[in-house]
Amino acid sequence: MTSSQARGSCLKALAILLFSVPLAVAAGNVRILQTNSAGDNVHVIDPVTNKVVGIIEGIEVSHGATATPDGSRIYVSNEADHTLDVVDGKSLKVIKKIALSGRPNNIAGGKDGRRVYVSIAAAPGGVDVIDTATGTRAKTIPTKGTIHNTYVTPDGKYVVSGSIPAKNITVIDAKTEQVAWTYDFDLGVRPMAFSTNPDGSTKWIFSQLSELNGFAVVDFNTRKEVARITHPALAPGKAPVTVGGNVSHGIAVTPDAKTLIVNSRLNSAVYKYSLPDLKLMGTTDIAGIDPNWVTLTPDGKKAYVAIAGSNFVAAIDIDSMKQVAKIPVGHIPKRNATVNLP
Repeated sequence: MTSSQARGSCLKALAILLFSVPLAVAAGNVRILQTNSAGDNVHVIDPVTNKVVGIIEGIEVSHGATATPDGSRIYVSNEADHTLDVVDGKSLKVIKKIALSGRPNNIAGGKDGRRVYVSIAAAPGGVDVIDTATGTRAKTIPTKGTIHNTYVTPDGKYVVSGSIPAKNITVIDAKTEQVAWTYDFDLGVRPMAFSTNPDGSTKWIFSQLSELNGFAVVDFNTRKEVARITHPALAPGKAPVTVGGNVSHGIAVTPDAKTLIVNSRLNSAVYKYSLPDLKLMGTTDIAGIDPNWVTLTPDGKKAYVAIAGSNFVAAIDIDSMKQVAKIPVGHIPKRNATVNLP
C-alpha cells in the first residue's frame, strides 16, 4: 500500500467513525418512562438493551409522564400532592413541584416544549396549562366534566382531552388555548391515539371507551364517528380477565401512520391493526394481568406495554408481534411515554 493509499484509508475510517458515533449516541438517548401508580418511583428503560437504566424517586402515585424535546426536563403528574413534578433529565432528581388546580391524571407536552397540559380529574375538571419557561400554571382551560387523559395531536395544533363521567372529547386550539369543539359518546372516554393525513394534519381520533373491548374512530374534520371496532373473541380455553375499569386500555399509532397497536385488558392481549383499513394483522397473548398502556419507539419497531397487574413491561416486536423482553418495574405500572434524554 502506498502512503497516499494509507492516508486515504485512514481518512475513510475516520469519516466513518465521526459520522457513526453521533448516530449511535442519538439512538441511545431514546428512553421509555414507566410510571408506577402504587409506588413512589418512575423507571427509565433503555429500549436498546431492554434494561432499567435509571429510577426517579420520591413521586407518590405518579400518573403521566413526558419530557421536553431536548430531554433536559421530565414532567410527572403527582396524584398524592396534586402537583406536576419537574425532574432534571440528567440527574433524575425532582427539582420543582408545580401546584395544580386539582388532582391530576395523564399529561402531554407541547411539540415546541413551551407547554405541558395536565388532565385534572377532580371536579370541576379542566386542563391545566403549564408554562415550562417559568415553571408555573398559566391557566386552566374549563371542560365539560373531569379529565382523564390529555394529548397533543401529531401536528401540535390541538390539545385533545377525554372525560370518563361526561363521556366526551374536548378539542382545544393550542394557539389560542380555547375550546374548538367537543364530541359526545355514549360511553366514558379512555385512552386515545391519532392518525394523520398526508399533509400531517389529524385524520382520525381512535378512542377507547368504557365497557367496549375495542375502540371507536372519529373523523377529525367531520367530527363524526365513522367506525367502532371490537377485538376478537377469546380463543377456546382462555378465560377473560376482569380487573375493573374499562376492558381495553392503551392505544398507539406507529410514526408511519400504517399500524395501530391496541391493548385488551379483558383478553390479556395486544392487537395490531393495519391503517387505514383497520384489519387485524397480529396478536400477542400476554402472560400477565392487565396490559394497561402502550408507547412505541420512534422507529415504530417496538411497543412497550405496561402490565399493571403483574408489575412488568412487555417489549413487543411489532413486525412479528412477539414478546422480546419482560422488564420488571415498580408496583402497578400504568402510563408510559417515549422520550429523548441527555
